[in-house]
Amino acid sequence: MSKTDISLAESLAKLLNDQNLAEIEYDTEGLRLRVVRTAATAFAPAPVAMPAPVAAPAAAPAANAAPAAEEVKGEAVKSPMVGVIYASPEPNAAPYVSVGDTVSADQTLFLVEAMKTFNPVKAPRAGKVVKILVTDRSPVEYGEPLLILE
Repeated sequence: MSKTDISLAESLAKLLNDQNLAEIEYDTEGLRLRVVRTAATAFAPAPVAMPAPVAAPAAAPAANAAPAAEEVKGEAVKSPMVGVIYASPEPNAAPYVSVGDTVSADQTLFLVEAMKTFNPVKAPRAGKVVKILVTDRSPVEYGEPLLILE
């Protein structure tokens, strides 16, 4: 395997970890790579006696509290298949939709490339795009939410 092939394998392994995928496969002329995540065997350390916990102060400042998760109202449009998501029809073109856009039923929102075929993801109904949950050219899983439609 050449240095380029090793670099590609490392990039695929990083993508596998970053996207929390079980496996990823890359196939091109003369080169086929498959990277698979395996379950690591974990060893539990011997139990250690811990001192009793100390009570926390009664009035903790609210500034230390974690901010509540932003709640977005609407319907999630989900990926119909496993593949790579594309937000625009071609490189350097404007995306199909942006946050704040009003879309009509059956309007193309994204393309999902699966097995070298581009499949449109269409709006199930008319509405307003509230939030886009995926980035262009990233892998998606079946049923993964892609955007929120109000």
